[in-house]
Amino acid sequence: MNATPGLIVPAPCQISGRPSRAEAESAVRTLIQWAGDDPDREGLVATPDRVVRSYEEFFAGYDQDPVEMLQRTFEETDGYDEMVILRDITLESHCEHHMVPIVGKAHVAYLPDRRVVGISKLARVVEVFSKRLQIQEKLTAQIANTINDVLQPKGVAVIIEAAHQCMTTRGVHKPGVTMVTSRMLGVFRENAATRKEFMSLIR
Repeated sequence: MNATPGLIVPAPCQISGRPSRAEAESAVRTLIQWAGDDPDREGLVATPDRVVRSYEEFFAGYDQDPVEMLQRTFEETDGYDEMVILRDITLESHCEHHMVPIVGKAHVAYLPDRRVVGISKLARVVEVFSKRLQIQEKLTAQIANTINDVLQPKGVAVIIEAAHQCMTTRGVHKPGVTMVTSRMLGVFRENAATRKEFMSLIR
């Protein structure tokens, strides 16, 4: 088990002056009224509480540190030096522009340099960054950069395919459209054969 020497571990992403739960519920009541309904009617009276509890789940990533999740690594690999891939990781996030869901999947790979990390930790890193208000481009970069900075492998590759409800349920109303983003670092960027192998394996 090893921690990355000299790595500065940032605190979880939080802001000062976080509103109270009561203030959050009051804000939901205001939005219900603004939409044109009565927050005191039977079907809506418990909605502010439900929404706030949902937000605690949707945005749990602000209270979690993805770097810390990758700190425990293993060197007993018997010389394994091929890429490690976690394919089809379910991804649920929220668009920071409209606060509506982004739903899709992520494919994550890295080429180890002497040490590896438990595969569940890769999925957890995807989840932590997903459980924040996001744009897909930034989400893709954050996942790849964090794995690269902490594990210091020979290379990292991340591809995300996702549907954005800000595009499918409002605005241009184009259901069935999927956005694809990628971030290639190290040998995945520099070596076309390595990148091609990764692409073939995730398909």
